Amino acid sequence: MNKPPKNNIQERVEKFKENFLRIKDEISKIIVGQQEIIEGVLICLFANGHVLLEGLPGLGKTLTIKTMSDALDLSFSRIQFTPDLMPADII
Repeated sequence: MNKPPKNNIQERVEKFKENFLRIKDEISKIIVGQQEIIEGVLICLFANGHVLLEGLPGLGKTLTIKTMSDALDLSFSRIQFTPDLMPADII
């Protein structure tokens, strides 16, 4: 098995780090004081994982994800969960 040269891996890690910090800084212009949440959500996103943000109303959960989608040039949509929400409403 051929392994890429060590320099190539280091370059890729440095490039990823630069991009990660740039995105984090862009989001931090809007979302202030929530560095741990921003980092956690970005890590989950880049690891191809899932995130569930829970909290009281008004804590900026939707704004955080909206800001992140804008910074990454992704689409954003929001579904208001209600007691009568059915799976067909989401799909």
